[in-house]
Amino acid sequence: MAKKKEVTVEEKLRALYDLQLIDSRIDEIQSVRGELPLEIEDLEDEIAGLNTRITNLDEDVANLETDIKNKKNTIVESGELVKKYEDQQKNVRNNREFDSLTKEIEYQGLEVELAEKRINEYKAKIEQKKEVISQNKEKLAAKNDHLKHKKAELNDIMTETQKEEELLHKKSEEFGGVIEEHLLSAYKRIRSNANNGLAVVSVERGASGGSFFTIPPQRQVEIANRKKIITDEHSGRILVDAALAAEEKEKMEKLFS
Repeated sequence: MAKKKEVTVEEKLRALYDLQLIDSRIDEIQSVRGELPLEIEDLEDEIAGLNTRITNLDEDVANLETDIKNKKNTIVESGELVKKYEDQQKNVRNNREFDSLTKEIEYQGLEVELAEKRINEYKAKIEQKKEVISQNKEKLAAKNDHLKHKKAELNDIMTETQKEEELLHKKSEEFGGVIEEHLLSAYKRIRSNANNGLAVVSVERGASGGSFFTIPPQRQVEIANRKKIITDEHSGRILVDAALAAEEKEKMEKLFS
């Protein structure tokens, strides 16, 4: 059985830096999309809220129109009762019966007045609600238009970058696969804790990339020798020498192009 080839520290460093370059490129692509997906999600939530509000207002208007119909029926019924009582008054036998029917007629008159008052109140409420519905529909149209433009904007960006991003994700998995598990876990942990997503940086002008802390000359020599994995004591990032970084950048630029 053939002995598995041992991976040198330098090969591990190159693989780690390549992985960093790939993941940084993915970060760049995703930053181009920026807040667009979140903006779209917020707009969709707002549109759903407006649709719900309009539906509820429409139901309120329908209920008020039913109430108006019921009150109109009350007016008709009261009118019929008044006619009935007036006919009965023509055939009463005494004043007591006449007065009793008069009170019933007055009562039905009050019922009509109250029904008419309620109808006017309901009509006013309907007008108010229809005004609010109209305002909400205007907002809804504007939000839908805004959403359409945002989706088109995102779609354009996705069309331009989707293939590249898919390829880069595959390459990220591929390059991550040649790095031993504990080292890959450390890389991911450092990267997730860094604001700029950098877990592997080169030494530039005697300091780790993106840092103002100077690395001692002896430490720089050790980094350049590529014999062990060395991390920056201030940021915890994995360090590589500038020459290795330049070589890998040139190699990865060909992949990106």
